[in-house]
Amino acid sequence: MDMQRIFVSVVGFTDVERHALNTVFRLSEERSPSYGLWSPQVAPGSATALTHAEVALVDGDCAEAVLSQARALPQGQRLIWVGANAPEHAWRVVDRPIHWASLLDDLDAVFAAHQIDSGLLDLDITEPGRLEADDGGQRALRRALLVGSSREECFYLRSRLALVGVVDIDEAGTNESAFEFMGRHDYCCGVFNLDDLQIDAWSLARVFAERFPRALTMGSSELAGPLAAWWRRRRVRRDTRRAGIRALISRPLQPPELSRWMDLLAGNPREASLATHARD
Repeated sequence: MDMQRIFVSVVGFTDVERHALNTVFRLSEERSPSYGLWSPQVAPGSATALTHAEVALVDGDCAEAVLSQARALPQGQRLIWVGANAPEHAWRVVDRPIHWASLLDDLDAVFAAHQIDSGLLDLDITEPGRLEADDGGQRALRRALLVGSSREECFYLRSRLALVGVVDIDEAGTNESAFEFMGRHDYCCGVFNLDDLQIDAWSLARVFAERFPRALTMGSSELAGPLAAWWRRRRVRRDTRRAGIRALISRPLQPPELSRWMDLLAGNPREASLATHARD
């Protein structure tokens, strides 16, 4: 199957949002269609771009948004507007905080719209489809808890979880806030930074695994990485099993390793996904 790619022109947004958006683009390389940041290519001696992006993603709160309101869109381009005061020609309007899985739905709908325009597809896409089919309520619970993760790790984990439909995410930096979240919500996934000495991540993970036995309980540690001594890796894997932690991933987070476990949340487990604990 040919890989399809959609280019997105991005206007505005905070550094945090751009970081998350770039992560979504990078992770989309694993699927089709994939998405990439568009930059204009101008012929020598000309001020006009040779091509245009299929999608214009505009932050309605930035100064450049005024130009997007007044300027006519190139033929075939769809405008996704984030924030208030959207122009009439906006194809989708997205509220803040941005739910990245929903934004991915909109981008997928753009691809479907281009298929319709080309006559390759005949269906109604007036409303974007969900990332996953309704299977009788088994996947209705889509909330995750991140405990002790760094700011950068939270950005990456949020983006990666959004790709499998987990968009409601709580972040806890203390024992008290983690216990409070666990008493208030149900979860399908919990990620615990076992290297954080400011919290009792091991006990928190044990409580989480007992309280949510059907959830994916994950632990992350530098001691699980290839640079750690083999006996340290062996000991941390033994301790995670005792704590009820189902998945142990190395820090810094590695996309291929994390993807195996994200497949479980997406309902598409790979053959190697359950072998993580068996490796030294």
